[in-house]
Amino acid sequence: MLFQLANHNPDIQKLIDRGFALRFDSNFLVVMDIPYLNAEGNLCWGAIVTVLKDIDGSRVEPVDHQIFFAGGVPHGLDGNPIPSLGGGAAEVTLAKSDVVVQRSFSNKPPGGLPDFYTKIEHYLSIVSGPARHRYPEADPFTFNVDDDAGPESVFHFRDTLTSRALIGDLAAKFASEIVAVIGLGGTGAYVLDYLTKTNVVEIRGYDPKPFHVHNAFRSPGQLSADELGKPKPEVYQNRYQTFRKGLHLEAKAIESNCEADFAGVTFAFVCVDSGTARAEIFDLLIRLGIPFIDVGMGLVRQNGALAGMIRTTVLKPENAEEVRAKQLVPLSDPPGHEYRANIQIAELNAMNASIAVLAYKQHCGFYAQGLPAYNLLMNTTLPHLFVEPNA
Repeated sequence: MLFQLANHNPDIQKLIDRGFALRFDSNFLVVMDIPYLNAEGNLCWGAIVTVLKDIDGSRVEPVDHQIFFAGGVPHGLDGNPIPSLGGGAAEVTLAKSDVVVQRSFSNKPPGGLPDFYTKIEHYLSIVSGPARHRYPEADPFTFNVDDDAGPESVFHFRDTLTSRALIGDLAAKFASEIVAVIGLGGTGAYVLDYLTKTNVVEIRGYDPKPFHVHNAFRSPGQLSADELGKPKPEVYQNRYQTFRKGLHLEAKAIESNCEADFAGVTFAFVCVDSGTARAEIFDLLIRLGIPFIDVGMGLVRQNGALAGMIRTTVLKPENAEEVRAKQLVPLSDPPGHEYRANIQIAELNAMNASIAVLAYKQHCGFYAQGLPAYNLLMNTTLPHLFVEPNA
């Protein structure tokens, strides 16, 4: 990855040619073998870490003038901390554990720092100047280039959102997750959309039905005429496979005997509108001990306008049977259900999916959770979120 960046970014190639010890790690450029003095005047070695801003998938530029530093506080020849370095304590999660960020520095020259070569040379002169003066053999130009840092990304693009927000440690919580989405209609389509932007290692999706015009009005993405009539999984596979890897969508209905499809699955979303189909899926997931979330929506006309509820129900192995017994979720279909108007509106599908994915990310520890809950209802007329907490 580092040499791919260098092919499209002359400033990074210039750093390599100069002899800097470079590594690309979790969308950060890491410059190792940086000498500095500690408070006792001893020679120490640290690393500069800086965020990359993706311009067009090939070219990158600095996000700002600041850097992170793995090492102690650099001191001058007089034994005092170098005064021109601002910043403070900081943490950055990298894939390789040999570089541990402890602080940030901020020093912006009048002309700015327009590229990575200028930026690294600028901070090298400040941080390493005293050390290189006292220890002439302290050479930062070791040509120690590491082109392979950390696991391969699930995305075809650099995840600059995670690195810019400094939440790599939280994003890593999904690194071993295999998530299934059962039903790719309105709410299921939005769940899939949100998951594709999460670095779960694999997403499996199931829906036996074709993609029609009405699906386009309650799902994300732009409709292409040649998508009409194709299986929903094929439509979404084509839309998202250019963005990420590990996407396996299949045109099939999930029944209670589909154990093989869920081998290795760590979490599931149930997004179907048939009670009888849901009952079979519940049987399967509970039997396999897979935690899952079921979503639902009920809208009716009320004084000429629409009103109703959207529901998110969380079932985990330790409480799934108990929650199921509360009859919060319809597990059968009333007579004549095939003739009823199944009203779904895009913003409510998206809201339902958002609450469900938020609950999943709480389950994984990405979001804080003050009050664990198993059932969340939102009334469209208030709107207000009703939460039924765990006992």
